Amino acid sequence: MYKYTLCFIQRADEILLLNRQKSPWMGSWNGVGGKIEPGELLIESIKREIKEETGINAADYEIRDIGEMKWFVEGENLGGMHLFVAKLKDDFIYQTPLATVEGILDFKKISWILNQENTGVVNNLPYLIKHVPDDLKRIEVTTKYHENTLLHISHQVL
Repeated sequence: MYKYTLCFIQRADEILLLNRQKSPWMGSWNGVGGKIEPGELLIESIKREIKEETGINAADYEIRDIGEMKWFVEGENLGGMHLFVAKLKDDFIYQTPLATVEGILDFKKISWILNQENTGVVNNLPYLIKHVPDDLKRIEVTTKYHENTLLHISHQVL
């Protein structure tokens, strides 16, 4: 089991993203998540992180485990994270932008995230959003980096 989680909170055709205040990926838009605490179940961890980072209650969304992402830097496996999608009702009201300790939260259109000219998102985010399984399948995403430059990204169904 990896020690980190990442969730994409979806409302209709938008994803709630966090423009990170700190490293890693300071100044870039990404999903919300964090570190799994000792003895914490995976699903408990991501629900806690969502509540802490956004204030959104677990009763307001349906959450699904969509798989894992692992990353290699200079050929060395540096670990990975568990990936989730939480779906809000299309009419869920959540005022953004919202400044938090972690950074700025804002809903971004999926088309904005996927735009090839968008340099403001974490470099693996468009791939992850594009390849979220629509069904109950899970995927394993593999990334290869040189420093912070993404060299390769791919996935397979688990």
